[in-house]
Amino acid sequence: MGFLGHRLSLTNHRTIRTIFVLCACVLVQSSIVAAQEMLTAESAAVVKASFLADLEVMREKFIGLAEAFPQDAYDWRPMDGTRSVAEVLILIAAEGYGFAPRALGGEAAMSPEEGQALRSLTDKTEIINHLRNGFAHATQQIEALDSAALTGQRTVYSLLSLYVLRREQNMSEAVLFVAGDMHEHLGQLIAYARANHIVPPWSR
Repeated sequence: MGFLGHRLSLTNHRTIRTIFVLCACVLVQSSIVAAQEMLTAESAAVVKASFLADLEVMREKFIGLAEAFPQDAYDWRPMDGTRSVAEVLILIAAEGYGFAPRALGGEAAMSPEEGQALRSLTDKTEIINHLRNGFAHATQQIEALDSAALTGQRTVYSLLSLYVLRREQNMSEAVLFVAGDMHEHLGQLIAYARANHIVPPWSR
């Protein structure tokens, strides 16, 4: 296999679970539009399971990258006005504590103000602990949700914003919104790693 083929193969491997989540959501959305109905408990269960699988993949990759960065690189940022390595990681931890579970009807582990307070953290060990705890909280909250209760519209908002951004969405739309945001920051952190000559653990 040539270099380009090898890189394409790695890219496909990294994104396969993301594609699965997106396809599940699109299929559910198509059915809703066609039938002009709300989500059923069965279709909500499919989206829920897909999102949980995707969260596990993201958990492994975010923690892998967090461990790969040395402590002295945690304050690195590509330019003024952008997030540092530490800030990207703590943002994802905070989304696990609140944004992800709340979007589907779960409970947040902390208030928006407490989420804001996490932004000042720079210690590698402490940040990794928050990453683990944030993903664990999101997973526990989402797993506990009854699929039958996930069929209606929800108000989705960001945990870290003191000015709440509200939008009414059904479950599949909420999953696309949350997963899309978290994957965007995963791509951001991968770019940060490459800029610092750090190879993501799953690419070694």
